[in-house]
Formats: sequence, structure tokens, C-alpha cells
Amino acid sequence: MSAIEIRNVKKRYKALQALKGVSLTVEEGEFFGLLGPNGAGKTTLISILAGLARADEGSVLVRGHDVVADFRGARRALGVVPQELVFDPFFTVRETLRIQSGYYGLHRNDDWIDEVMANLDLTEKADANMRALSGGMKRRVLVAQALVHRPPVIVLDEPTAGVDVELRQTLWKFISRLNREGHTIVLTTHYLEEAESLCDRIAMLRRGEMVALDRTSALLQRFAGMQLFLRLADGMLPTELRALEIEPAEPGSRQHLLRLASYDDVERILAQCRAAGCAFEEIDVRKADLEDVFVQLMNTPELVEGLA
Repeated sequence: MSAIEIRNVKKRYKALQALKGVSLTVEEGEFFGLLGPNGAGKTTLISILAGLARADEGSVLVRGHDVVADFRGARRALGVVPQELVFDPFFTVRETLRIQSGYYGLHRNDDWIDEVMANLDLTEKADANMRALSGGMKRRVLVAQALVHRPPVIVLDEPTAGVDVELRQTLWKFISRLNREGHTIVLTTHYLEEAESLCDRIAMLRRGEMVALDRTSALLQRFAGMQLFLRLADGMLPTELRALEIEPAEPGSRQHLLRLASYDDVERILAQCRAAGCAFEEIDVRKADLEDVFVQLMNTPELVEGLA
């Protein structure tokens, strides 16, 4: 049984086709990344998964439970940390988590609540009113709410957006532990270094369509390769080399990032630049990362044919 099965899901909001037939499967125990630029359809897909929106076509199952036909089973199996800070200002942290437990019929859950608060550094704030907390502390409570019923599948929608380094480290330490214990994690984030270090597999959405779905290591190997960074002291990059630019430079820019097939390309490129009258201020051969892969796939449609 898979943790999540998404089959040909389509969703339209008036003139906007938010999802255009997305299909993917997340296996039990995976740490899965769902990436894409703003407006790609990630939050719409998560809303359908969580039962906050209904797909126009297709189906979504959480551990075999259809999110529409068997919504109770799907909700019990799923914990979602939303992107927005939503909280009730009239309760303390502990009261908030006890109320959340009650939604799932858990009346003697204080031991687990204490453990979750301890792992998210919320213990000292247990009796503080929610409206008195900082933004970072409120986000910790949102994470705790999603975990309070020990869901086997956890969805994190931009959980570290706008938070400090301490929270990011605390959160990932706890979430990684839960993943090692068998929980399935689905992460959306704009911090691509997080996705690269944490996620086993990654799906990328663009304008409501899947453009990549593969293991993180395979994506890096297939698309990242090597790069040549040039900062020119004088001259302009030759026209014939502009096709190698990973992201087109601004007009008049002296900085260029070029795609390399191998180290053998370096001398040829430098020779072409010298022949065009370029002088170099900085030359650097780099290993590409997931951010580079992301930029290539979002900006170069021909790269993604047949990949998803």
C-alpha cells in the first residue's frame, strides 16, 4: 500500500487551470519533495489532499483511503502543516494541542503532547496564550498540531518560510527522526538546499503540470552536471556561447554561468572569450546543485519532455 496515490488530478478556478492531470505516488516511509515556483499548483494539490478543496477530475488516496469517499480514514492518516499562520487567540499552547487531540478522539494524549512540545522547544511556552507568541513560535505550534495524532503521513507546506535558523534546525531534526521511525514526509519548500539534503525523491510542478519526478540523486546527475562561472573585467560574452547560459544574464552584465558537458569544454570556452577580446576578473568551475536543476527545468521546456 502506498502512502499517497494521486491519479490524474485536475482542478480549475474559473479561467485558471490550476492542475492539469497530475499523477504521482509517494511510497510508505519516503521523504518526498514537491517543488515548483509560485503558482505552480503545489498548494492546490495539498488542499485537495487535505480535503480543503475537491478535484474536478481524478482521485487522491491516503494510505488507501479516498479523500472524498473515505474522508475520515484519510484525515486520521494525514497531518498537514499549512503555509499560513492560522491559530485561535483564546487558548494557550497546551490547550490548543489538547483541543486538536480531541478532534481525533484522543482524550489521554498528554504524554505525546509533552514529547512534541519538548522536541519543538515549546515546553516553556506551554501555558502562554497563542496571541502572545512570536511568528516563529506560532509556526512551531502549527507543526505540533499536525503531529498531535501521530499521523503516518505528514505534509509540510513551506514549514520554514520566514523563520529563524534555530527553528529550522530543530524542526528538521525532529522530522528526520519521525521519518526514520517510519513516517512518510511530503515537503514543499522554496529552500532548495533543504529539499536536496532531505528528500529521497522529488516532483517538480510548473503551471499545473508535472515536469520532473525522480530520485534526487538522479535529477542532479542528469541535469546539473558542471558549470563555468565567469566574471568579465572587459569585453562581452561571445554570441555563440550564450546558448550555454543556464539563466540568461541581464543586458550589460559581466557575470555569466555556463553549462559544461565536461572539463574539456573549459579551455575551448576561454579561448573563444579571449578571441572576442574578453579579459577575466574571476573564473570558477562549479558542481551544480538542486537549485541549478530547478532553474534549468523551469526555464528550458525542451529538457523535460518524457521526464515526468
